[in-house]
Amino acid sequence: MFTGLIQGVGRVIEKHPAGGGMVFCLEAGFELSDPEEGESIAVNGACLTARDIAGRRFLVDVSPESLSRTGLSGLEVGSRVNLERALRLSDRLGGHLVSGHVDALGRVQERRPAGDFTLFTFSLDPKLSRYVIEKGSITINGVSLTVNSCEGNRFSVSIIPHTLAVTTLGELKVGDRVNIEVDIIGKYVEKLLSEQSVSPVQESRINPAFLAEHGFLK
Repeated sequence: MFTGLIQGVGRVIEKHPAGGGMVFCLEAGFELSDPEEGESIAVNGACLTARDIAGRRFLVDVSPESLSRTGLSGLEVGSRVNLERALRLSDRLGGHLVSGHVDALGRVQERRPAGDFTLFTFSLDPKLSRYVIEKGSITINGVSLTVNSCEGNRFSVSIIPHTLAVTTLGELKVGDRVNIEVDIIGKYVEKLLSEQSVSPVQESRINPAFLAEHGFLK
């Protein structure tokens, strides 16, 4: 699990195809303290396994499934990427719970200044729009952000200067594709409330009436 708080920006040193997927050699822009072979690391929001760690450099294997669902296939030698190491249970949860499992690609529809901030509008797969709510959390290229507004398959976020400076979001332009992960809590709630999740043997106690009684629904 991750928080969506980027630890630093890395870059692609090498890339080559392997077994239908790709292998990337990445170099972190920060020290990898206490590196563990096989640890999870989020690359532009996609959870990957780091191996052959040497100093700040490491390899990651990207499966065909990950290449088809994310923008990792578009990375070139020299491309900059957002990096976050996996969350420890003792860490502060400064962003929100991020699984590192990218749901789909979105696209930058608009970018404009708003005082000291930058307002982005993104589009995403209409099937995912029900998980995006005003003031809810969403992950863009691995960065935890708060949704300003949403309508249809579009939503906007306001990004502070610090985030633009320490991540690759400042490099985004209209038309660029981005990795999107919606809030995992919404998906679990939907699953629990769906009729398909109720066992024919034992009816689930979690239903709209239960949630309303305990203050989760109004």
